[in-house]
Amino acid sequence: MVNVPTIKLQPTGQEMPQVGFGLWKVTNETCADTVYNAIKTGYRLFDGAFDYGNEKEAGQGVKRAIDEGLVEREDLFIVSKLWNTFHEKERVKPITKKQLEWWGLEYFDLFLIHFPAAIEYVDPAVSYPSGWNTPDGSIKPIRAPIQETWQAMEELVDEGLVKNIGISNFQGALILDLLRYCRIRPATLQIEHHPYLVQPDLIHLAKSEGIAVTAYSSFGPASFLELEWKKAFDTPTLFKHPIITTIAEKYSKTPAQVLLRWSTQRGLAVIPKSNNQHRLLQNLDVTSFDLEESEIQAISGLDKGLRFNNPFEYLGTLHIFA
Repeated sequence: MVNVPTIKLQPTGQEMPQVGFGLWKVTNETCADTVYNAIKTGYRLFDGAFDYGNEKEAGQGVKRAIDEGLVEREDLFIVSKLWNTFHEKERVKPITKKQLEWWGLEYFDLFLIHFPAAIEYVDPAVSYPSGWNTPDGSIKPIRAPIQETWQAMEELVDEGLVKNIGISNFQGALILDLLRYCRIRPATLQIEHHPYLVQPDLIHLAKSEGIAVTAYSSFGPASFLELEWKKAFDTPTLFKHPIITTIAEKYSKTPAQVLLRWSTQRGLAVIPKSNNQHRLLQNLDVTSFDLEESEIQAISGLDKGLRFNNPFEYLGTLHIFA
């Protein structure tokens, strides 16, 4: 079994595995088996969300592993996220309880605000996952400030429904504002992070405030090819970039392992996914070798400020990264 380091979260002191499995784009048909096999392989952190539409199936995989004695609940670190349609204070607790019901859990180890974007409520019984649009196809922002949402998140901790709370896709000014009024500080910040989008100032801010950083879409454009986004197809793959392939050959590792090690060696957590058992194990083994500082800098030097997950580009509104 691969030994996976942990990151101590503040303010609870709970240990979060540095390498986990991301459930974005895992199909409903395969999700239960995928989660079960990942647990057998050694994964203990699973990163889910309402928006992924597969939490019930993920919970089935967890239950099977627990029922067979592979793990106990306490061995796992389950992450989920509050979707944009539930930012109003009175909607936070009911949907959190519903997501826990789907997972078959009594608590989440970490619960994040998925995006700093509040949009009109959509009943999950009418549309699930609802995405960004109301049933009539429109996108309707609402007047629900992050402070209102965060205070409701804090109440989830008070009631034992979640152990840690955090944020995702937040930028610096919004983080600084949240820190002025929060009663419970955010434990983690989850961001798009790869060599084409390094965001060093944002990471520095988070670390200086004791906020752990989790990278998603660690493989850059490869993470978005399934969505058939033109920008992803137009961007050179990192897996074949000569800087990455040269380093991979040197250490007898895959380009994916080098990309993940570039993040983990700099103190970030990562949440890759794979449907291939061999790559599943390779992606977990990304802390057992060290890159030279010059190699880390060379990879960081690929930075283009190139963001793929930008709502404005695929919705035409919600300029959260402006």
